[in-house]
Amino acid sequence: MINIKLKSGLVVTLSLIMFSCSKSQEPVKTVVKDMSDKITKSDSEWKSELSAEEYYILREKGTERAFTGEYWNNHDEGIYYCAGCDQKLFTSSTKFESGSGWPSFYEPIDEENVATKKDTSFGMVREEVLCARCGGHLGHVFPDGPEPTGLRYCINSAALDFKENKD
Repeated sequence: MINIKLKSGLVVTLSLIMFSCSKSQEPVKTVVKDMSDKITKSDSEWKSELSAEEYYILREKGTERAFTGEYWNNHDEGIYYCAGCDQKLFTSSTKFESGSGWPSFYEPIDEENVATKKDTSFGMVREEVLCARCGGHLGHVFPDGPEPTGLRYCINSAALDFKENKD
């Protein structure tokens, strides 16, 4: 991912998304986003605001055990937000049953609200999903999801807050 800051204060982000097990390569995508809403905090600030599990997932790139998170089996209608900064991330209308044991979505509510980064930890090549506002680790995205995107955003429940639609 390459960030280029323009005179106007906008940042152009260029990223090439490639999955080692995908049949086709994703094209280069360009996203222009006003970075003035970025959230940066010290570790002590994050620790004081997040639960121990949220801190482990969001700030230390941890993973909850499959089928143990609060939202993996949630079927209510609403919006999923970042547990670290309240950024809108996913809507229940894009959630699907992947069988993985984690909440799975085929697309974010807005591509500008999430970022991806190559992750080579544990001897694997994956695409890490991050909150674009606070940089919190959310999970990973894989190229084995349903149409229309073919993507599976596999997200830790502890990285999310859910607000149900009351209407």
